[in-house]
Amino acid sequence: MLRFRLGDIPVEIRFSHLFFSALLGTLLARDLPGGDPGVWPYHALQDASGPGYTRTALLVALAWMGIVSVTVFVHEAGHALMLRAFGHRPGIQLVWLGGHTRPRGRMPLPWHQHVLTTAAGPFAGLLVGLGALGLWHYGVPPSAEVARFLLDGLFATNVLWSLFNLLPVPSLDGGVLVSALATRLFGKVGFLCAQGFALVLCVALLAYGVGHAPVLGILFGLYGLQALRLLLAAARGDLQVSSGVAPRPLVEELNQARQALDHGRLDEARQRGMRVLEDKKATLELAARAHHLLGWVALKDGQGRLALEHFSQARRQPVETHAVAAAFSLVGDEPRALALWEMAWNETRDRTVLHEYAGSLIRAAQVHSALRLPGVEAETAFLCAGRPLFTRGAYSEAAAIAEAGLEHAPGARLAYDAACAHARARHPLDAVRMLRRATELGFQDVHYAASDEDLAPLHGHPDFERWLGELRKSLPA
Repeated sequence: MLRFRLGDIPVEIRFSHLFFSALLGTLLARDLPGGDPGVWPYHALQDASGPGYTRTALLVALAWMGIVSVTVFVHEAGHALMLRAFGHRPGIQLVWLGGHTRPRGRMPLPWHQHVLTTAAGPFAGLLVGLGALGLWHYGVPPSAEVARFLLDGLFATNVLWSLFNLLPVPSLDGGVLVSALATRLFGKVGFLCAQGFALVLCVALLAYGVGHAPVLGILFGLYGLQALRLLLAAARGDLQVSSGVAPRPLVEELNQARQALDHGRLDEARQRGMRVLEDKKATLELAARAHHLLGWVALKDGQGRLALEHFSQARRQPVETHAVAAAFSLVGDEPRALALWEMAWNETRDRTVLHEYAGSLIRAAQVHSALRLPGVEAETAFLCAGRPLFTRGAYSEAAAIAEAGLEHAPGARLAYDAACAHARARHPLDAVRMLRRATELGFQDVHYAASDEDLAPLHGHPDFERWLGELRKSLPA
């Protein structure tokens, strides 16, 4: 996987995309000899036994690979830049022969933003294609054969890819645009008409492909099946279709639930979110938002499995990568959590995410890798490493992580956390040992320690009571 950033937009290029763009580039290079033999690279590809044939064919294949990748990237960048203009934090992935652009925001896109963002991809491709055509005619002299070949390829691929994506069939931008606008204007009837038109178009293209382009026929056969499934599901009522206008009371209920979550009132947020889910007037969009919110409530409440259940049902609402990573950490699935924390760090470059990623590495026994991350603070990393273990009741493991952290970053917080974990694990002697270590490192909050529920198992233990008494006497009057 290759990663870079377009401004503050993270971009991932999967190896599947590189493989298929290389394959397509090779096929296109093979078909080039039918071009004008008077210009590069066609004249060098006329004779397979010629001295420059192999080198030219390789260069042409690499050129087409680059042209295909640039075309797909331009398309996805159009979506991403429009999302960024609306204030979202998108991410781009290039996979297979296409790509995905995710908003990565908490709230779903309003219908007008959804339409404009969808249209921005083909528009960007057409703009770049026409720009390449203009340079080919007016900006590059005929003697610059390589540059003219690249510009010609960029023009053709960008225009064709944009026009292909504007076809009104499911999965393509044109299908999304037609469905969104028809549903907005005519509700369920508009959605049914949009899918019916897509089905007719796919059948026609399938019939054409059978005799002329089998791959095209297979592709539109699959698109047609998807249109048929959507049509039947909407007609039976299995798929709820709305015009995108949610009932105002439910919108307000969900907004208040979000405010409650932001202020730490988890019970209130949970109750309001459930009320939205249980209301029969809730649209698919509202239900997705409610599941997303309830997933975060469960996450903050330390219920990783419940969070994953809610996130899995937020099908029209993008879920933050770091939220899913945290949920897997809470359920103890560290291999998945580690991969997701790494992805979240590459997407956000947020310092909190950085330390959670480092904590996941520590739990996976990769301490040196964790501490080599740029800008990581050892104490914070070990605190993050122990928190999910403590939350899910793995107290002995949490204590061991905290004590190991003291070797790298001696600090009162780590020692106190180790004491709390030992206390919960019913290891009073180790707990008091770590409390004494915490006081050596500067811990002085005797009132907090005396009322801390995590230390409740130590109440009445003579060593603990002695430690409390000594701490009180050491404080200034």
